[in-house]
Amino acid sequence: MSRALSACCWLAVCLFAPTAASAWGYQGHHVVGAIADQLLKPAAKAQVQQILNDVDTSGIDLRKAGPWPDCVKSVVRHDDGKFHYEVDPEHLEFEVPCTPFNSARERARMVDYAARNWSTCSYAPDGFERGCHNTFHFVDVAIQRSVFDRNLQGTNPHDLIAAIGAAVAVLQGRPIPPPFPFSIKDKKEALLLLAHLMGDLHQPLHVGSVYLDANGRLVDPDAAHKVDPDTDTIGGNAILDGVAVPFQTINLHHEWDDIPTDLGDGATSELVDAAKSVAPSQGTLDGWPAAWATDTLLVAHDAFKGVSFKPTPPPARSKWTATYDNHVDYLQAADAIKRKQLAKGGARLAELLNAIWP
Repeated sequence: MSRALSACCWLAVCLFAPTAASAWGYQGHHVVGAIADQLLKPAAKAQVQQILNDVDTSGIDLRKAGPWPDCVKSVVRHDDGKFHYEVDPEHLEFEVPCTPFNSARERARMVDYAARNWSTCSYAPDGFERGCHNTFHFVDVAIQRSVFDRNLQGTNPHDLIAAIGAAVAVLQGRPIPPPFPFSIKDKKEALLLLAHLMGDLHQPLHVGSVYLDANGRLVDPDAAHKVDPDTDTIGGNAILDGVAVPFQTINLHHEWDDIPTDLGDGATSELVDAAKSVAPSQGTLDGWPAAWATDTLLVAHDAFKGVSFKPTPPPARSKWTATYDNHVDYLQAADAIKRKQLAKGGARLAELLNAIWP
């Protein structure tokens, strides 16, 4: 979710840049989907192929499906209230993961989806309405917590966990339970969403967040029963990672979206082996997304370990600058975490679909 696009006025990210917003970037979503493609059982594989491929699309698997909700971020609402899919001519590279969906009917699907899920909630982190569907990609639970709970600050009825539950309900042929404000018109749309959101769920900064006071000290939003908008880190998007790329606006969330370069955008044998070793989920299927959110929240504790924050003086667009106890050690730990989380994301996406279609 991607959060980077939704906070574009803070980060000077192009409004029409879907890859800038996605957890893991589109390469990471390709990796998660590719792992799941290899772990699907025959019944689930047949259902996936049937649902994703119709008169408008062919050759679509979970790998290619993964970036779809970020491609939707190219849909913009004009002042006349009409929605349009708009390609940024200065950044055509952003369209690379979206090419499987560039037919007129598939772009119309994205426009229709964005319009139906635009005003079901308000999301204006920078003072401008960004559309409710941009909130489906994340939760912002404070890293002081060790268990995901819907009563915590940073959760809401249209967050990442609720969105996964809604997509699963549609795939199972059940109505989306209230009060969750989602409009998912068919199983294809649900599967396109789920393939992406399961990747988002395993990016640590899409689940766990830091809340700071004016001096950059950690505060507990659940104890305060409120979030100060003036110090909100926006899921790490308002935290400048000045060490990694000096003098450039690269934020901590973006750094975690990047996957290790040696992985490419497919499923390596090492990641598939790691995915096969992921422990089976316990309890009922309906409880899995919250349990997985708890697991990722605990990983987020490590993602913020050894990091301190100081206010960034104006005119910088980011509110905070991250400093590290040992930056080299931090990057090495982050690399290992990313590999484990990508493997978990692929394993659990396959596990979920195998459970829906045994």
